[in-house]
Amino acid sequence: MGLFDFLSNKGEEKPVQPAATPNQNANTDFFGNANQAAAKPAAAQGTQYTVVSGDSLSKIAKSHYGDAAKWHQIYDANKATIGSNPDHIEVGQVLTLPQA
Repeated sequence: MGLFDFLSNKGEEKPVQPAATPNQNANTDFFGNANQAAAKPAAAQGTQYTVVSGDSLSKIAKSHYGDAAKWHQIYDANKATIGSNPDHIEVGQVLTLPQA
């Protein structure tokens, strides 16, 4: 069947069906891959802490985890709040302390 045959057989045309939209509640994603339960970010699994005068991430880590070297966990969970400099936290900031 050539192009001209297709164009001359207008009575046999079928309407194009729209593509199926992915079901948000399905067990697969748009490409048919199995969905896996999304893990909560570490920040969503912790407790809240309000920064007070004299605090540093290492002091908070020492009092919360018993190990000042775990300040990286606090920083990683709060980069959006703290910014690019982990040494600059402000009094009154509310940080999430992830579970160790």
